Amino acid sequence: MSRVEQRLAAAGITLPSPVAPIANYVPFVRTGNLVHISGQVSLDAAGGVTGVVGVEVDMETARRAARLCGINLLAQMRAACDGDLDRVTRVVKLGGFVQAGPDFFDIPSVVNGCSDVMVEAFGDAGRHARSAVGVYRLPRNFAVEVDAVVEIG
Repeated sequence: MSRVEQRLAAAGITLPSPVAPIANYVPFVRTGNLVHISGQVSLDAAGGVTGVVGVEVDMETARRAARLCGINLLAQMRAACDGDLDRVTRVVKLGGFVQAGPDFFDIPSVVNGCSDVMVEAFGDAGRHARSAVGVYRLPRNFAVEVDAVVEIG
């Protein structure tokens, strides 16, 4: 078990199998030492978190949704690294998208749910640049979607 997977296990996180794309794209692209990971939604075995944050989805649930996105990103990272998350040397950037209601503005706090997972997994190497954006709609009504750029060795 890799060091990263040991950290995840200590945090009670079990990685799922990577989610297959639902349209005409690939889950990740490697170019040089960088891996660009396609957006991962707030999906889990129970179906995930859907709805509009600030309307049907409260803050606690929205942060959990972002955490699910982070866990799904880690599953894609593991696939991109041929099963060895210790090859991730840096989480470079996250792009967070929250399906937000008209009066909901605390988008960064929602996306922290994903950012926190990266730091849990990689320590200081998990600290990253980030965008956090409220959007009108996300695919299949998911509450949160996050994409990532990571450096691998």
